[in-house]
Amino acid sequence: MRQAMVDYVRSLHQAYVDAVATLPAADQARLPLIHADRLTVAAVGVRNLHVIGTVEAMPPTRGPEVEIVDAIDDVSWTLRFFDPVVTPSLGLIDEASGPDYDEVRRALGIRTVVYHLAVPPGGSLTAHHALHAGTGLAHSHAAAARDFDELRAHAPGKQSLVDEMHGASVAGLARAQVALAQAIAPDLAGLVIEPPTDPQEVRRALLGHVRSQV
Repeated sequence: MRQAMVDYVRSLHQAYVDAVATLPAADQARLPLIHADRLTVAAVGVRNLHVIGTVEAMPPTRGPEVEIVDAIDDVSWTLRFFDPVVTPSLGLIDEASGPDYDEVRRALGIRTVVYHLAVPPGGSLTAHHALHAGTGLAHSHAAAARDFDELRAHAPGKQSLVDEMHGASVAGLARAQVALAQAIAPDLAGLVIEPPTDPQEVRRALLGHVRSQV
């Protein structure tokens, strides 16, 4: 199972690298997975299997903990394995109704997320699934980068707020993105803090609003 996870993460990252290979060099460098100086991938076993990419530092391994270092071209990462034996608080998470992304990240203290995937019980860690996940992730990151570039161009005087919103997007902070969108365009309606409007919808709504002001 551990080797299957090693192969899955490598295939995921390979698909990401392949998908962005045709972008201009500077555009590639701005993407979260390519830009990361230090990437840790946490493989977390609760009811669902969670795969979390983060740029946050992890403490050295202790006791039964395991880490595996791997790389593709200039993208390198450390794969760490967590379960209720390693992190007892994971055993308290109830996923009977589906993956609990927030609680899993909270149990590990992870706040900045490059990606977070969940494989349901019985789901297979196949290269085919990794290909689709990595390609989809790359396209999503590239689209977000283009949108934020356009937002900067259409929001004179508020570029710093757009930069913060971009940072919140990379960190996976959905509520912060809503708040920053409202600060950029106070008259933008339809955004909700709790539960937060989907970040992609927030970005697209804000982009449509600033375009209409030109």
